[in-house]
Amino acid sequence: TIVGALLLGVSRTVAAEFTFFLAIPVMFGASLLKLVKFGLVFTQTELIILAIGMVTAFVSSMLIIRMLMAFVKKHDFKVFGWYRIILGIAVLAYFMLAR
Repeated sequence: TIVGALLLGVSRTVAAEFTFFLAIPVMFGASLLKLVKFGLVFTQTELIILAIGMVTAFVSSMLIIRMLMAFVKKHDFKVFGWYRIILGIAVLAYFMLAR
Protein backbone atom coordinates (compact mmCIF):
# COMPACT_ATOMS: atom_id res chain seq x y z
CA THR A 1 0.00 0.00 0.00
CA ILE A 2 2.87 2.36 0.71
CA VAL A 3 4.51 1.78 -2.66
CA GLY A 4 1.16 2.08 -4.44
CA ALA A 5 0.41 5.36 -2.69
CA LEU A 6 3.86 6.73 -3.47
CA LEU A 7 3.40 5.82 -7.14
CA LEU A 8 0.14 7.82 -7.08
CA GLY A 9 2.00 10.85 -5.76
CA VAL A 10 0.90 10.68 -2.11
CA SER A 11 3.39 11.88 0.50
CA ARG A 12 5.37 9.32 2.53
CA THR A 13 3.65 10.34 5.76
CA VAL A 14 0.12 10.01 4.38
CA ALA A 15 0.99 6.70 2.70
CA ALA A 16 2.31 5.27 5.98
CA GLU A 17 -0.68 6.55 7.96
CA PHE A 18 -3.08 5.01 5.43
CA THR A 19 -1.29 1.68 5.73
CA PHE A 20 -1.64 1.71 9.51
CA PHE A 21 -5.32 2.65 9.30
CA LEU A 22 -5.88 -0.12 6.75
CA ALA A 23 -4.37 -2.66 9.14
CA ILE A 24 -6.85 -1.90 11.95
CA PRO A 25 -9.86 -3.83 10.55
CA VAL A 26 -7.62 -6.72 9.50
CA MET A 27 -6.13 -7.09 12.97
CA PHE A 28 -9.53 -6.66 14.62
CA GLY A 29 -11.04 -9.36 12.38
CA ALA A 30 -8.16 -11.77 12.98
CA SER A 31 -8.46 -11.27 16.73
CA LEU A 32 -12.21 -11.79 16.63
CA LEU A 33 -11.80 -15.02 14.66
CA LYS A 34 -9.29 -16.31 17.20
CA LEU A 35 -11.65 -15.49 20.07
CA VAL A 36 -14.57 -17.22 18.35
CA LYS A 37 -12.38 -20.24 17.54
CA PHE A 38 -11.35 -20.44 21.21
CA GLY A 39 -15.00 -20.59 22.20
CA LEU A 40 -15.59 -17.28 23.99
CA VAL A 41 -15.55 -19.13 27.31
CA PHE A 42 -12.92 -17.66 29.61
CA THR A 43 -12.18 -17.90 33.27
CA GLN A 44 -11.70 -14.69 35.25
CA THR A 45 -7.93 -15.22 35.24
CA GLU A 46 -7.90 -15.67 31.47
CA LEU A 47 -9.93 -12.48 30.99
CA ILE A 48 -7.49 -10.54 33.15
CA ILE A 49 -4.53 -11.92 31.21
CA LEU A 50 -6.29 -11.13 27.92
CA ALA A 51 -7.03 -7.56 29.05
CA ILE A 52 -3.43 -7.00 30.20
CA GLY A 53 -2.15 -8.36 26.88
CA MET A 54 -4.50 -6.14 24.89
CA VAL A 55 -3.51 -3.00 26.80
CA THR A 56 0.19 -3.85 26.55
CA ALA A 57 -0.07 -4.52 22.81
CA PHE A 58 -2.01 -1.28 22.26
CA VAL A 59 0.44 0.90 24.20
CA SER A 60 3.54 -0.65 22.64
CA SER A 61 2.09 -0.43 19.12
CA MET A 62 1.17 3.24 19.63
CA LEU A 63 4.73 4.01 20.75
CA ILE A 64 6.27 2.14 17.84
CA ILE A 65 3.91 3.72 15.31
CA ARG A 66 4.74 7.17 16.68
CA MET A 67 8.47 6.43 16.35
CA LEU A 68 8.02 5.05 12.83
CA MET A 69 5.95 8.05 11.72
CA ALA A 70 8.66 10.39 13.05
CA PHE A 71 11.24 8.38 11.08
CA VAL A 72 9.12 8.45 7.90
CA LYS A 73 8.73 12.24 8.12
CA LYS A 74 12.52 12.70 8.13
CA HIS A 75 13.77 9.80 6.00
CA ASP A 76 12.76 7.87 2.92
CA PHE A 77 12.10 4.15 2.58
CA LYS A 78 15.47 3.18 1.04
CA VAL A 79 16.83 1.52 4.19
CA PHE A 80 13.58 -0.40 4.67
CA GLY A 81 13.61 -1.41 0.99
CA TRP A 82 17.15 -2.74 1.17
CA TYR A 83 16.34 -4.54 4.41
CA ARG A 84 13.36 -6.27 2.76
CA ILE A 85 15.41 -7.23 -0.31
CA ILE A 86 18.22 -8.69 1.81
CA LEU A 87 15.76 -10.50 4.08
CA GLY A 88 13.93 -11.90 1.05
CA ILE A 89 17.15 -13.20 -0.47
CA ALA A 90 18.16 -14.74 2.87
CA VAL A 91 14.78 -16.48 3.26
CA LEU A 92 14.87 -17.78 -0.32
CA ALA A 93 18.43 -19.03 0.14
CA TYR A 94 17.50 -20.75 3.40
CA PHE A 95 14.60 -22.63 1.86
CA MET A 96 16.54 -23.50 -1.29
CA LEU A 97 19.43 -24.90 0.76
CA ALA A 98 17.14 -26.67 3.26
CA ARG A 99 15.96 -29.13 0.59
